[in-house]
Amino acid sequence: MSDAILRDQLVALLRGGGAHVETLEALKDFPPKLYGAKPENAPHSAWELLEHMRISLRDLWDFSTNDKYVEKKWPDEYWPSSAAPPSKQAWDESLRALKEDLAAFERLVKDPGSNLYAQIPWGTKDQTLLREVLLAADHNSYHTGELVFLRRILGTWQG
Repeated sequence: MSDAILRDQLVALLRGGGAHVETLEALKDFPPKLYGAKPENAPHSAWELLEHMRISLRDLWDFSTNDKYVEKKWPDEYWPSSAAPPSKQAWDESLRALKEDLAAFERLVKDPGSNLYAQIPWGTKDQTLLREVLLAADHNSYHTGELVFLRRILGTWQG
């Protein structure tokens, strides 16, 4: 497999789709009145999932690109403190940031100057850009599935 083909496949994986719904599609047109809804026995609201995905993706980006990276405290710094956003603006800002960070990861992966296989100098032996991209895609895929399931329970999924 050529390097360009691998990079294209990694970008597709980051976006989601293929075997399931794309991450941003699962968030599209989410009804504002349900941002904080948490049906009985549901572990998370849509706001919690969106904000967790945003925080986690930003953390993976920072780790992959910032030699001054500081590890966050698990789980406190990876999840919002409330089930509902403080405002629709907070939801919109979180969604915008998630989109921007996905696009930044995509640009990094598509850049032939980005070594996918080199160890990240401030990481451990197995931490490479390739590993971090796969981790980001896997993480988003998991929580995208949760979002779709939540939307089905809430009756807002048309897919």
